[in-house]
Amino acid sequence: MKYTTRPQAILLLADGTIFYGKSIGISGTTFGEVCFNTGMTGYQEIFTDPSYFGQIMVATNPHIGNYGVNSNEVESEKIMISGLVCKNFSFNHSRPDSESNLYDYFEKQNLICISDVDTRALVSYIRDNGAQNSVISTDGTSIEELKKQLANVPDMKGLELASKVSTKEPYFFGNENATFKISALDLGIKRNILRNLAKRDCYIKVFPYNTSFDELKAFNPDGYFLSNGPGDPEPLFQVQETAKQMIASDIPVFGICLGHQIIGLANGISTYKMFNGHRGINHPVMNVLTGKGEITSQNHGFAVNREELENHNDLEITHYHINDNTVAGMRMKSKNCFSVQYHPEASPGPHDSSYLFDEFIESIKKNVMI
Repeated sequence: MKYTTRPQAILLLADGTIFYGKSIGISGTTFGEVCFNTGMTGYQEIFTDPSYFGQIMVATNPHIGNYGVNSNEVESEKIMISGLVCKNFSFNHSRPDSESNLYDYFEKQNLICISDVDTRALVSYIRDNGAQNSVISTDGTSIEELKKQLANVPDMKGLELASKVSTKEPYFFGNENATFKISALDLGIKRNILRNLAKRDCYIKVFPYNTSFDELKAFNPDGYFLSNGPGDPEPLFQVQETAKQMIASDIPVFGICLGHQIIGLANGISTYKMFNGHRGINHPVMNVLTGKGEITSQNHGFAVNREELENHNDLEITHYHINDNTVAGMRMKSKNCFSVQYHPEASPGPHDSSYLFDEFIESIKKNVMI
């Protein structure tokens, strides 16, 4: 069978470091920025999260594939990661409600995966040397040829990727008779964000990333939403201008992840590429407003400049990451606008921060009453 004899495969990093493993049986070569996620569950949600577009994912959980896949646990229409690196790849699955095994899921979408890698050593190396471009090859391509090809892969810094994952046409989500209407700008929106809004009595119209403010406004929304997404926020100049107009409208604005960074840029706050980024479902965040800690799901490689934010007249920090003090949330003092760097819609969890959707709805209710 396909899993009895598996050829050698390699992961080559941009700095020339090589990690060896085995192909799971899908032949090919794939490129992307190598990064790691520390979550112990939720691999299918990770693989289909548009924010991971253009990245090769290293799974720190030593077992991947053991509970198969289920179509109800995807965050988009397809796999978004460029490739997967793992320790043990399970061809068999044991969960009663799984619909297929992970191998067949990967094979249908031609996702290149290398297993039997010393992922503890790899993660330790990335922690020390930073996220960087890499290539997985399972087809026997020579290392010298891979080095040449890898040298031509653009760095994530300065790379605009929202256009690669955003919807091409507007679409609706939720009950059209819901109490509230939301115009959502899709920069790589996760499906569970839409579910969270819909179950809070919202009818959402999702627009392509480059939609003008006038088109968003024409839906006559009660609130605006700026989604998560991949890549560097700085090249998204049109989105930043749209965000400025959203904020100026005095209708409530909520941003998550890339949307959070766009709101910062719209207010003159710069962003920067992090050495490693935050990716996992166990990141501790301090809520400055309540004094309580929260365990959060995070997935980002860029962040808002904290020093500039602290010196801004109209912005204040509402949340910060306890491990490194990076900005995890902010709000405007004079406008009905707030954002977070992490994922309150986290699926499979944690759910400590789901209250943020409630706060968005409450801000809409108050605005409607004015």
